[in-house]
Amino acid sequence: MDEARAAGLLTATIDPGHAQLAFIHLLTRAAVLTGIGLARRAGLHRRAAEIADEYGRRLTHRVAATTATDDALADELDRYAAERASAGEWSAVADTLVRAGRLSGARTVRGDRLLRAVDAMVGAGDVPQAAAFAAELESFPASTLRDTVLGYLAIIRGRPAEAETFLTDAWERCDPERHPDLMARICQRRVLHALGRFDGGDLVTWARRAIEPADPDDPPAAESEAVLGLGLAAMGRPEESLAAYEAAAKLPGGAQPQRFKLGRGWVDLALDAPEAARRHLEAAVPTSYRMGSTRISLWAQGWLARTQFALGAWDEALETAQRSAARLAESRIELVRPLVHWTGAQIHALRGDWEAAGRHVGEAAADLHHYEVMLVPACLARAQVTEARGDYERVVEALAPVVRLTVRASIDEPGFWPWPDVHANALVMTGRLDEADTFLAPYEEPATRRGLARGRLAAARGDIDAAREEFEQALAHLEHLPLPYDRARVTFAYGQTLRRAGKRREADTALQNARDACLTLGADTYVARCDRELQAGGLHTSRTPQGLSHLTPQEQAVARLVAAGATNQQTALELFISVKTVQYHLTHVYAKLRIRSRSELAARFREMPDIE
Repeated sequence: MDEARAAGLLTATIDPGHAQLAFIHLLTRAAVLTGIGLARRAGLHRRAAEIADEYGRRLTHRVAATTATDDALADELDRYAAERASAGEWSAVADTLVRAGRLSGARTVRGDRLLRAVDAMVGAGDVPQAAAFAAELESFPASTLRDTVLGYLAIIRGRPAEAETFLTDAWERCDPERHPDLMARICQRRVLHALGRFDGGDLVTWARRAIEPADPDDPPAAESEAVLGLGLAAMGRPEESLAAYEAAAKLPGGAQPQRFKLGRGWVDLALDAPEAARRHLEAAVPTSYRMGSTRISLWAQGWLARTQFALGAWDEALETAQRSAARLAESRIELVRPLVHWTGAQIHALRGDWEAAGRHVGEAAADLHHYEVMLVPACLARAQVTEARGDYERVVEALAPVVRLTVRASIDEPGFWPWPDVHANALVMTGRLDEADTFLAPYEEPATRRGLARGRLAAARGDIDAAREEFEQALAHLEHLPLPYDRARVTFAYGQTLRRAGKRREADTALQNARDACLTLGADTYVARCDRELQAGGLHTSRTPQGLSHLTPQEQAVARLVAAGATNQQTALELFISVKTVQYHLTHVYAKLRIRSRSELAARFREMPDIE
């Protein structure tokens, strides 16, 4: 032993009453094991099985010492896997069942254990390993278990049509009297399928089917109960949702609490309680020492990044997004991919890093063939990046797939996905006032959630008093909530609306407040937009460089945008004026500066010193 340590093959950690030896590298360990004869190695494993403290480690050594099939040991492994499954420790379950299958003599038993092992791999978030067995599983004779496992894998890979086929076949084939445990598992997979569809009603229906006939400690029942509250909240029943989570406060052991923390944190964020959401989601992230699921951890990290973004902790949100993106690349859990990249896209766009924002938008891409829980954040990522640019035509285009969804009740539920506000705002900014009015009509909740769009719409129709009321209500709602970006975004829209209505001093105050908030957050693109609005308002002419002082504030604002490469339409959208007004101001700019083209205007700006 001392020689091995001296040679650098082993490291030793020695504490009072405890000593631990470890190889310095896996290759070193493999080389040492290769040099030990098979008989000697088996004897060492048998000895280790006698002295190991933990039952699972004893089983591992016994398996390593076995060179032929051993049905008795395989059965013992199967029972141990069932114990680990009750705690939701799916990685341990998968490893144990793979070993049990290799030791099984009967072909049908081997197949059954392989199916259950792959099922556990999916539960643990090890999609690459599970997918490697997919072709082999598809060659098995059709059975309830086979279709249940393949349906589960299809869900995690983001393939709703495939999952629907497998789960429907499994449901129709299953006999609930003979296989109640398998029936509960199908129900739990239906819960995940409904979550992917983000259909609250379906989610609650299947969750209750999974819970009612099963033992509360059974994994399918526990996992279904963990998202029951989420389904209730998505149906617009928040009180029942919170009551469901309170009733489940006495959580089972093992990894199951991770699932409850995720569900509760997701609901807290939707109900405008981001600080509580952060506490619950942070507790749902760890996997290693708490035996949790990678799949659940990725969901938790995706929503934790959204929570940190909402709270204004953007650096933390980016770190969370980067960590989860790295883990996602290893696990390849497609279902959560767009959520993981959504926050990174939005923050990078707001900070003006368009290249990084574009990469995240590309990574988040999804379409109508994917699950809704993938499609919506993918569309929002693209829409919010283009909104940061002030390109509202492309915002409308980005959200068109969500508009086309035929079932949207839970997706439209306030608090979960902010797409209605982003879409309605873009409709108003592109002059589609009747379309915006029709779109907003079904949303009967108070103006606090749609105040920005409704305020803009009222102003665009010439009712500045109604617009003022909408904006003030929205800001009053946000005043006591820790949502700095939401508040800054509404304030910016309010100031922009007031400026267009000729309320220059009120607009100046609102825009300065919005600018200060955006500066604190690091939202550089909105700081620049606030500066342009303030310049257009005419109360900050001291910022004007020599050479532009004889242009009016509105002409200066138009000139800056056009010189930067904006089209007339983009300039009109950014300054909340008509294209004809842009053309009118450009004519005067060209005449006053004695130039004849956009390229000359851009050259004139390049000759001027930067203005801080």
